[in-house]
Amino acid sequence: MLPEKIRRFFWECKDIKIDIQENWFFVIERLLEYGDLEAVKWVLRNFEQTQIIEVVKTSCNLSRKTASMWQNYFNLSREEIKCMNIPCQKSDMIFLPN
Repeated sequence: MLPEKIRRFFWECKDIKIDIQENWFFVIERLLEYGDLEAVKWVLRNFEQTQIIEVVKTSCNLSRKTASMWQNYFNLSREEIKCMNIPCQKSDMIFLPN
């Protein structure tokens, strides 16, 4: 069960109970990307380091900025992190032709 202070980061799941054991990847991913310091500390206390690293390495929903921070924290190589090597995130930015 998510603590009340953490639930605000799951805005689309307002009335849904989130099982953190079953949905660990989603929970970690969301809190690494959108969570505040308290939320990130909660992740570090409640999940195995291997789970957090797996999310950092394989998520397509982390920004490059977030992935880079966790790359440094866990001393990972850039090549290990999926979102650092391929364009994963959707972009709603409109680019003008040259």
